[in-house]
Amino acid sequence: MKKYNIGVIPGDGTGPEVVAESVKVLKAAANRYGFGFDFEYFDFGGERYLKTGETLTDSDIQKVKTKDAILLGAIGHPDVKPGILEKGILLRLRFELDQYVNLRPVILYEGVDTPLKDKGPEDIDFVVVRENTEGLYCGAGGFLKKGTPDEVAIQESINTRKGVERCIRFAFEYARKRNKKKKVTLCGKTNVLTYAFDLWERTFYEVAKEYPDIQTDYAHVDATCMWMVKNPEYFDVIVTDNMFGDIITDLGAVIQGGMGIAAGGNINPNGVSMYEPIGGSAPKYTGKNVINPLAAIAAGQMMLEQLGEKEAAQSIENAIKKAVKENIKSLAAGKMGYGTREVGDLIAGYVEVL
Repeated sequence: MKKYNIGVIPGDGTGPEVVAESVKVLKAAANRYGFGFDFEYFDFGGERYLKTGETLTDSDIQKVKTKDAILLGAIGHPDVKPGILEKGILLRLRFELDQYVNLRPVILYEGVDTPLKDKGPEDIDFVVVRENTEGLYCGAGGFLKKGTPDEVAIQESINTRKGVERCIRFAFEYARKRNKKKKVTLCGKTNVLTYAFDLWERTFYEVAKEYPDIQTDYAHVDATCMWMVKNPEYFDVIVTDNMFGDIITDLGAVIQGGMGIAAGGNINPNGVSMYEPIGGSAPKYTGKNVINPLAAIAAGQMMLEQLGEKEAAQSIENAIKKAVKENIKSLAAGKMGYGTREVGDLIAGYVEVL
């Protein structure tokens, strides 16, 4: 029997609760489709940092590198200054494991409310491919005369030909694999960011020549936001840099029904990838059995798809679709009509029979 070694990082706040339900559903899928898991849990997060002053050690990195994939709950602790855990855990994992694509499906399921008037599941079905290891997130920059009236702060966006090209190539391959509209839209700001997006635009159209079956298009980031609201059906695959991707994927989460359903993958196609619900740690809901675990369950579904367990992944997606259409009243915490654990039980039950 095929077994997958999965690293599990429950993390902070409600992270452990939603990850528990994702693991529950993964086990149900494995049981039905004849494969198995070895889960190893890691205590990365705010509590460990407060006790030890450590975010990630070199030894931690070496351990996670041995896994087939990583399932993450949430990182963010109210008693830890913003940026410490994010940079020390999330960004370091992305960089050390070279997870150079952040993959974010934006799909509205039947029965889920969207704030967009007159739009339905047939209109909201696209994917954002965000470059995940470069741009403004490299941490390059510094201060001059900090704390004085003459202070200068510099934050640099670093874009390499290699980094840009491999992200763009992933987007074209994904559009071909998705086989829907077969279109890739480059989202940028060529009229202002005349160096970084000159590189992005040149690379985009050079790579496009290798994919004559895929349509190409360009949109400024502000226009992309506008079209995501006005005509989301226009998009198939959007490819963009780290900062713009961070912003437009949150907009995508809102139009697909909210953070309770939105999952993402930090992808290294040739290495270890990490999957997560894109909402935060929601500390005010911790331990109350009210947080929505569907995004974490969907993250597990993405993980199975990337691991090659297509049937099992499809069964989880089908279970989520059935639950939001027939059972779950709202995706908001405390308003689902079910508790966190009960949603996990519901999805796991559907996976076993659908």
